[in-house]
Amino acid sequence: MKTPPPSPRSEVRRKANRGHYDRAQIHAIIDAAFLCHIAFNDAGSTHCLPTACWRDDDFLYIHGANNSRLTHALLTGECAVCISHLDGLVLARSAFHHSMNYRSVVIYGRFGAVDEVAAKAAAMHAFLEHVSPGRNRHVRPANAAELAGTRILRLPLNEAAAKIRNWGVEDSPEDMAIPVWAGVIPLSLRPGQPEPEAGCADHPLPELANALRLKDSP
Repeated sequence: MKTPPPSPRSEVRRKANRGHYDRAQIHAIIDAAFLCHIAFNDAGSTHCLPTACWRDDDFLYIHGANNSRLTHALLTGECAVCISHLDGLVLARSAFHHSMNYRSVVIYGRFGAVDEVAAKAAAMHAFLEHVSPGRNRHVRPANAAELAGTRILRLPLNEAAAKIRNWGVEDSPEDMAIPVWAGVIPLSLRPGQPEPEAGCADHPLPELANALRLKDSP
């Protein structure tokens, strides 16, 4: 049985067959992302800003400066967060039926602050582990002053919805005989050649860089 939407505003209405509400799908899409976009209202104006994000358990986490407009606004009002991955261009026989394959999540709610020192340190550890698995073992952890100057916020995933398209062309029957190539051109995020800082070229590559390089090898 398909998981129902958690709330009326999170229900996918346009192309409802693409909507998914189960935690496994939502977690997987969030875990594949490094960035999210957050829409919020501040001083009578609507804003949408990108920021780094990560997931721990059933919460989406972000971080920022203590005095930033973003963190202040998110702690005093509701927001909507969007994460999206573009997986392919769907080229049809007609202009109208062109599409894209994608995975996306939208989350509604209000962020709360993570203020306890040990919890902040654990959150920052989880953030670096998400961005570069294994790197915490090799670098200096955040010190007390750095943690004090950083605001950690988390948003519960209670009101989250995923929307996914992952199939081919949907042309009309009358267009099937048009003599043009149709199909899907897959797209993906690909790593480039690592660029070491001066004096760092002789150190081993980060585990993430090695993993991506091996994954990208023919």
